[in-house]
Order: sequence, then C-alpha cells, then structure tokens
Amino acid sequence: MLYLKLAWRNLFRNKRRTIIAGIAIALGLGALIFMDAFFISEEAVMVNSATSSFLGEAQISREGYREKQTADLTIENFDLVMSGLAEDTLVKAYTPRVQSFGTASSASDVRGILIYGVDPKREPNLSIVDEAIVEGEFLTGEDSHDILVGIQLADYMDLSLGDRIVLTLTQVNSGDITQQLFRVSGIFDFGDRSMNAGAVFINIDEARRMLSIGETAHTISVNFIDPILSRDSTLVFWDHYSEGVNEAVSWTKIMPQIAMMSDMLLIGKIAMFVILMGVVVFVILNTLFMALYERMFELGVLRAVGTRPAGVAKLLIFEAGALAIVGIVMGAILGLAVTLLVANIGVDFTDVEFSGITMIDKIYPVLRGYQFIIYPIIVFIFTLLIGIYPAVHAARIEPAKAMRRSF
Repeated sequence: MLYLKLAWRNLFRNKRRTIIAGIAIALGLGALIFMDAFFISEEAVMVNSATSSFLGEAQISREGYREKQTADLTIENFDLVMSGLAEDTLVKAYTPRVQSFGTASSASDVRGILIYGVDPKREPNLSIVDEAIVEGEFLTGEDSHDILVGIQLADYMDLSLGDRIVLTLTQVNSGDITQQLFRVSGIFDFGDRSMNAGAVFINIDEARRMLSIGETAHTISVNFIDPILSRDSTLVFWDHYSEGVNEAVSWTKIMPQIAMMSDMLLIGKIAMFVILMGVVVFVILNTLFMALYERMFELGVLRAVGTRPAGVAKLLIFEAGALAIVGIVMGAILGLAVTLLVANIGVDFTDVEFSGITMIDKIYPVLRGYQFIIYPIIVFIFTLLIGIYPAVHAARIEPAKAMRRSF
C-alpha cells in the first residue's frame, strides 16, 4: 500500500504531463473500442447484404450446379426436399428458384441475360426483390407473362412499364429453342450493376414450362431462425439435405470472400492495435523518464537510506500502473461516448459495393462487454511492461551520483 500511495502522489505532482500521457492512452483505448464496435456492425451488414438481398443463408442444389450452371442439373426428389423444409424447425423461410441463361429482345435491342423463375408468394419472405421495385409492382402470380427487369437493362433496351419483351431459352431435354412474350410489370434496382443490367425475374411456373424441366427447381434458398446457424459446419441440416446427388451449402461456401471478412477484420484490429500502442509507448516512456530525472535526488536519498533497487523499480512500475488506470478510465469514457454517438447516427455506406456485395444498410457500431474488459486489461499489462525499462534504469542509479544532481 505504501508504494501504491507514493505512486499516486508522484503521478499528480506534474498534473499537466500526467493528463497529456493519460489522453494518449485514452485515445488509443477509445479508438480500439470504437473500431471493434464498428467492425462488428460492418461484418454483420456485409453478411446481411449478401444473404438477405437475394442469396439466402443456405442453398440446396444438385451437385455440380454451382460450378457448371447448366439447366439440366435440377434438384432430385424436389417434392420431398420441399416437404422436409416445411417441417424443419431450424428453417425460417425457403423459396425455390429456376434459373437459366437466355436472351431478351425488345424493339430496340437484344441482350444476353440471366433469367430467374421465382415463386411470387415465397420469394418476398426471403429476398428483397419485392422491396427493390422502383416502378410498377412485384410479380402477383395472376399473370404468368409478367416480367421484372433491372433499371439499367430497361435503360439499355429502352423499356418502360407495359412494354413487351421476348425471352428466348433452350429446352433442357430436346434442345429446342422456345420463345415467350412478356409484359414489363416492374423495374427493380438492387444497387448491384450485374443484377440491374443482366437479370430478369419471371414466374417460376412459366420458367419451368419454357425449360421443360417439370415440377422441380435448380436451387432452393433457405434462411434459418438464427443466422448464426449458417456458420455452424456441424449442423445436421447440411448432411440431411445433401443426401443422394443434392448438396446443401452455407453462404460461407457460396461467397467465401465475405466469409473471409472476419479474418480480415481481425488482422485490421491487430494492425491498428500495434500502431496505436506504438505511439503510446513513446508517450509513456517520455512521461516516466521525465518523472525519473525530475526526482533523481529523491531517488538517490531513498537508495542512500537503504531502499533496495527492487523497491525503486517497484515504485516506477506502480507509477506506470497508476498512469495506465488514469488513461483507461478516460479511454473507456471516450470510447463509450464516441461509439454511442456514432451508433445513434450511423455511418451511411449504402449502395457502396465491396467484393461484389452492395451494402443495403447503414453501419451502427455495436458495443460489447468484452470491449471494456479485455482491451483495458491489455492496455494495463502493456503499460506495465513498458514501465519495466525506466524502472530497471532507476534501480541501477548510484546514490552518490544521483544526490549530486539538482532539479
């Protein structure tokens, strides 16, 4: 307790220097807390943008379909899979999709596109296709010849609501060319160039008829009751729906670049910690050495009256710990205040594209309890380790030489 009292008293003998050093530590800790909270939200927004916009948290398809994208690779035992999903307690929503490459023809242009056949009733429960409509309305299912086109595709092909467009596909079994006239009932804007310029949506029954594939689909997109389940590789769901020639995969395998975000963010946090603590090192060393040289005479007297070198070193380390506590308290308050402020406002990255994903939500930093436990402990230990160097230097001073110096 004696060393602790002396450390606190010595720390505030020069309040200005202590406050400056405390602010440096506080800025480092506050930045760590804020950036960690920001990264948590950023990762969540990235995953949500990838899965909720259209992809889904999991997909069931025929083996090889994701690589080949050929229209003949349809889901085996489709009705059995659909009935299983309806009874699965882990599944929140699911929707079948038919998709194929084809051409779209209007009065002014012909373009190669990706055609999606979707279920008008199930699709809105899983994706935001219905919310992305900027003109017209989503597929109602009442008219099988309604079609949704992307905003850029509509511009390229000079299309507006009510205009006619012809889709051309190749039937799976016969290889015959089939064409069908559709009416533009809606124009969507996903915020994604590839979707807006190269995709259309039609009724799934009409897509099946044109491709002549019967009552089946190429993929079934699934959302779980808890999104974290999609990251659980031990989930029974994957093996159960991967029986036979079908395979069930998580979004982490479909879009591994997004799944790598966690590793990238961890590396970013480590790099930021190293940089910030590097700055803090010089501030703490400067503060402790300035305090050491100011009190050189006092330390010489302590050594002269019998204080052991370890006692002098202990005093300096305690002062480093006291300085760390001051900085940690200030940093925790700073990190909390800044994070709450930004969390209330949000950082608008909507419509920004990253790794092929367009952000659909603002980023609101998320506070976690560990941010105010682990990071302060790390900063405290780090400061004590830094204090060892000036403490060893103080322990080695010679009493006679120290007492001849006057500050």
